[in-house]
Amino acid sequence: MSLLAGSIVDSKALLQTVGYSLLAGIGVTFIFSIAIFGFARFVEMGRAGRSPSAVAFGGLALFAFAAFAAAIVLGIIVMTSK
Repeated sequence: MSLLAGSIVDSKALLQTVGYSLLAGIGVTFIFSIAIFGFARFVEMGRAGRSPSAVAFGGLALFAFAAFAAAIVLGIIVMTSK
């Protein structure tokens, strides 16, 4: 019975898929959380009158959101390429 399952399922490819999806899920979530953090600090620093810090956190938020959007687009391209 296990011989048949071994010939049907490519366990190495399955483990690679699980590993890459886990890495992508954690990575995309982390990048989006950095974008939220940057935006929240941008608003907080802007209200406090600390313009240089607000600009820095705004840049962080924009950069993280751009990376998040690029990861989503890359994921869609990878899924539709086959």
